[in-house]
Amino acid sequence: MAFKFVALATLLAVANAGVVPYAYQAPAHLSVGHYASAPVAYAPVAKTVLTKAVDTEYDPHPEYNFSYGVHDSLTGDAKTQQETRHGDVVEGSYSLVEADGTRRVVHYTADDVNGFNAVVEKQPAAVAVKAVAPVVHAAPVAYKAAPVYHSAPVYQAAPVAYKAAPVYAAAPVHYTEAVYHH
Repeated sequence: MAFKFVALATLLAVANAGVVPYAYQAPAHLSVGHYASAPVAYAPVAKTVLTKAVDTEYDPHPEYNFSYGVHDSLTGDAKTQQETRHGDVVEGSYSLVEADGTRRVVHYTADDVNGFNAVVEKQPAAVAVKAVAPVVHAAPVAYKAAPVYHSAPVYQAAPVAYKAAPVYAAAPVHYTEAVYHH
């Protein structure tokens, strides 16, 4: 079955490549009179025109200023970021408080000549942290043990008197041959 698919694909590829002519030619004995074959006409191939799309919103010298900050006194989350761009030069920094209480501050720059460069500094943890909410202890709970219940006594079944049924032996079977007379 696979051979049939390969053979079909090969035949289609050869026909598309133009190796096998596909225009009809009338046989020689039919090319006289009104059976003469008509000349084969080929349609011109349409040419593809490529156009370059121009982005009307392209800014050759982009500029922006961006910044934000978060300071959540309930969770202790504190972070900031600021960034500026002038053309292809980007400068900025961000900071955050890490899990151990230290503050990480990163200053970075990026441009076409030097690529991306970052300087990381770590600042020591703050001595007194007032952002954490005070610990509240729960009031003591009065607890009284539930009464202990005992299960009902376990009874044993009475012994069963078992008597075996009598064993019967089968009677011997005697076979006799039937005699037939003709």
